Amino acid sequence: MTVRNLILSGGVNHPCRETSARLAELLAEVGIESEVTEDLDAAMAGLASAPVDLVTVNALRWRMGAERYAPQRDEWALHLSSAARTGMLAHLRRAGGLLGIHTASICFDDWPEWGRILGGAWDWDRSSHPPLGEARVSVAPGGDPLVSGLGDFATVDEIYGFLRTEPDVEGLLVATHGGVAHPVLWRRHFGAARVVYDALGHDLRGYEPSTQREVIRRAGRWAATGEWSGR
Repeated sequence: MTVRNLILSGGVNHPCRETSARLAELLAEVGIESEVTEDLDAAMAGLASAPVDLVTVNALRWRMGAERYAPQRDEWALHLSSAARTGMLAHLRRAGGLLGIHTASICFDDWPEWGRILGGAWDWDRSSHPPLGEARVSVAPGGDPLVSGLGDFATVDEIYGFLRTEPDVEGLLVATHGGVAHPVLWRRHFGAARVVYDALGHDLRGYEPSTQREVIRRAGRWAATGEWSGR
């Protein structure tokens, strides 16, 4: 049986087309067939009548209210329609999976519920990341199946820190920024829906570590089906 994934892609300052293609490749290795779209609002609205097993958000689309984003606003600013919100909520009520990647925590800033669904959201007054560069990522103890048997690794990425997170968020991967260890991977439930957020993945270099690739495969399979392996 085909497991279907809808990848919501596109945004400023990030090579989303390249990383969305990489995500589709990795998820195909565990039996997940992906469709990629940059028409986020219409695709989300369509979820109300066209179910999929998994929605992956690999996008950077928000209102772009700050003046420094004015030159890019006409092309990339997004004000989420009520139909899009309804469609996403219908997907989640059907126990559809959600996989948020990197900038997903910045998306849909005119929909407060989004941060509660994902488990965390960018706070423009306090959230930040150091420049894109070398970083060390550690596996948290506890043996969660999403990271069981995996080891710490080095990567080239942006480490998001000081997000506004929900009380139940527990970091399964952590990385240090500003002298603080921040969760960069978690999984949780939102009602019946299975949700994973992976804050890594700025560009293709973020998918070079074998641990990160395995995390994506496990995360996608669990969020979509509740299982840990499709290989």
